[in-house]
Amino acid sequence: MQYSTLDIFDLARSNKANELKSILNSVNVNMRDESGATLLLIAAYHNNTDAVKVLLEAGANPDLQDSMGNTALMGISFKGYVETAQLLLDYKATVDLANNTGATALIFAATFGQTALVKLLIDYGANKMLRDRSGKSPANYARDNGKTEVLQLLES
Repeated sequence: MQYSTLDIFDLARSNKANELKSILNSVNVNMRDESGATLLLIAAYHNNTDAVKVLLEAGANPDLQDSMGNTALMGISFKGYVETAQLLLDYKATVDLANNTGATALIFAATFGQTALVKLLIDYGANKMLRDRSGKSPANYARDNGKTEVLQLLES
């Protein structure tokens, strides 16, 4: 079967990992859509851990950024997808990459009170002191949004 680019992205979006795996030898595992998102970013964003694993095993680069500078790790950090984050980190996603506004995965996780993900990112060496382009740190965002449990982790 011949797959269009749209079909291939739909496989990642809908977690059809076996179908995705069967075509990866004939497509670029790091292909991008019109917004610059990769298959990995799309699969991760939808918390499709099977597809994420297939893509990582096929050599997908976890650090590729979309047109806004977001990576797969950033794309899931505000959602709190710990299992998917663990996979990305195990495949060497760079924990402190920043997007076009200077935000990191830790800033996203802190902003949305994703305590378990904040802990995981810190365990993988996330720098709690990094600031975005507006000068705010993860702790600033946690404080501003009333995420006291996250704030305690960031201040310890």
